Amino acid sequence: MPKVEITIPEHLEMQIAQMVERGEFVNREEAIEDLLSTGIKAYKTSGPMSEEESPGTGLEDDGMMGHDDEYVF
Repeated sequence: MPKVEITIPEHLEMQIAQMVERGEFVNREEAIEDLLSTGIKAYKTSGPMSEEESPGTGLEDDGMMGHDDEYVF
C-alpha cells in the first residue's frame, strides 16, 4: 500500500485522537484511512462543492442565517 505524508490542523488531529480513544477506530492509521475513504465516497456522490457551498464562506459559520435573530444549531 502506498504511503502518504500529510500535515493537518491540530484541531483535526485532536478529533482523530478522541475517536481512537473512544474505540471508534483501532489506531490513527485506520481512522485516517477510513475517514479519507468516506470523504472520497461522499465527494463522488455529491460532486465538488461550489465556492458558495463550501464551508467557511457563508453567514452560517457565524451562527447566523442572514437574520439577526436566527441561529444555526
